[in-house]
Amino acid sequence: MIQAFFLSLGQLFDRPILAVFVKSILLTLMLFVAVSVGLWFGMHALADGIAAWLGGWSGSDTFADITTIVLVIFAHWLMFRAIAVAVIGIFADEVVAAVERRYYPDAHAQARDVPFARSLAMGLGSAVRLIAINLLFSPLYLILLVTGVGTAVAFFLVNSWLLGRDLGDMVAARHMGSNALPKWRRRTSISRFALGAVGTGLLLVPILNLIAPVLGAAMATHAFHRGRRTS
Repeated sequence: MIQAFFLSLGQLFDRPILAVFVKSILLTLMLFVAVSVGLWFGMHALADGIAAWLGGWSGSDTFADITTIVLVIFAHWLMFRAIAVAVIGIFADEVVAAVERRYYPDAHAQARDVPFARSLAMGLGSAVRLIAINLLFSPLYLILLVTGVGTAVAFFLVNSWLLGRDLGDMVAARHMGSNALPKWRRRTSISRFALGAVGTGLLLVPILNLIAPVLGAAMATHAFHRGRRTS
């Protein structure tokens, strides 16, 4: 996995991968800004509705602004990751193809380009799954707050599993049919978790979290093909 990381890092400035990085970061930021603006308008509309129901509330705007800030911080903690994973899911095929052309030309020649509709479905599915699973585990996260580190550990483990699955699927989709995916997932569960752990760790680091999805897709390509060689 260390070698895959450095190979991916060294290819980050190749034109095809750099183009995906620029597209993905712009779309991620646009979507995140849109979510933030939507929260602001939504909270102000809700506060105005409560104020009207109470017959007047002088602090409604302040309440809406503070609540929006809190929600945006929470959104950055969870939604940014979901949006980033969804976006890279849409563009992942370009990253995978670029890595395969350079390092695995034989596999690239036999690969099937993933249709945009499937890439979009995979990206959106990854985002929905990330949000839903984390919300499902949120009671556990709250309970583990008393341990000091339990919440962080649980969050890291859950999201490493999710990200490893999604990154692996982005590559596998080019080389195997849907029927073969479940068996492949079971066989590669440990290596995909390790991949997801590296990606999740990068997503937690400011600045690095911007390049983490692209690096993750490139690393997943190396992990997939090196795993097939040793299996």
